[in-house]
Amino acid sequence: MLSKKRARYVIEQIIALYPDAKPSLDFRNAFELLVAVTLSAQTTDAAVNKVTPALFERFPTPEAFAFAEPEHIEPYIAKLGLYRNKAKFLHECGKQLVERFGGEVPQTREELQSLAGVGRKTANVVLSVGFGIPAFAVDTHVTRICKHHKIVKQSASVLEIEKRVMEVLPPELWLPAHQAMIYFGREICSPHNPKCIHYPQLYNFPK
Repeated sequence: MLSKKRARYVIEQIIALYPDAKPSLDFRNAFELLVAVTLSAQTTDAAVNKVTPALFERFPTPEAFAFAEPEHIEPYIAKLGLYRNKAKFLHECGKQLVERFGGEVPQTREELQSLAGVGRKTANVVLSVGFGIPAFAVDTHVTRICKHHKIVKQSASVLEIEKRVMEVLPPELWLPAHQAMIYFGREICSPHNPKCIHYPQLYNFPK
């Protein structure tokens, strides 16, 4: 496993490759971001972006999801994987937001993770992207990159990866690192035939 200095160097080189990386999900507010990230589980952001315009037009608020039955939500997201479970999550999440948070998306990880369908990754994305609160979300791209480049041990858990990156980088780089690593994972450090070796700057460690 790399030292903290070298691990930070690698991640900073990835950020340098994608300095303007932005979220690929379409959303206009924290509520839409929460819904979009929930829907993105086991499917692509592009697929989510195809269904959310009609979904948000029909269900623009937590109240709209709360008062709709899951079977009313299902047709709008039927092209996504696990859509029946996701429809149940959206309905229940809407109810929770209305009943416990006054229809507003909460701004703590603990409260976010208390919502239906919201795990630690989703909570961290909403905190960092939606509210500008420093957090680092670990997805499959981040996991693959961190293990491939020995930023963490091969046996590292998602939580261990999150803690390691947060130790290595200052808080202001957590969000840029997450966004850049998504694109780097899609385009360069892919699951099959990664192209990382063609980017020598990743391996020219400072002395």
